[in-house]
Amino acid sequence: VQLQASGGGLVQTGGSLRLSCIASGGIGGFLDVGWYRQAPGKQREMVAIIASGGGTRYGDSVTGRFTISRDIAKKAVYLQMNSLKPEDTGSYYCGARYGADIAYWGPGTQVTVSS
Repeated sequence: VQLQASGGGLVQTGGSLRLSCIASGGIGGFLDVGWYRQAPGKQREMVAIIASGGGTRYGDSVTGRFTISRDIAKKAVYLQMNSLKPEDTGSYYCGARYGADIAYWGPGTQVTVSS
């Protein structure tokens, strides 16, 4: 399984971006697929997760601004990011797991929010 993330870029505060994660083997077999981010000097943190049943969970700092969704037929998970803030800057990674630990990571896509 390979995960490929795309959609990052440079945006001003208050702007929007949409990230896409495509799973070569599809997303249906995973417990959940999610987006994680890592800012310079900080630990990687969960941003949003979508479970196999469709339930979603968000990190406290993005609730109400970010929306995770999926298209099983397209083997894709998306992250719509609105009202972006400078503190949202970081490398965003797509991760998929079968159990407690992430089984597959995709390469990061950089998101930079300018003030």
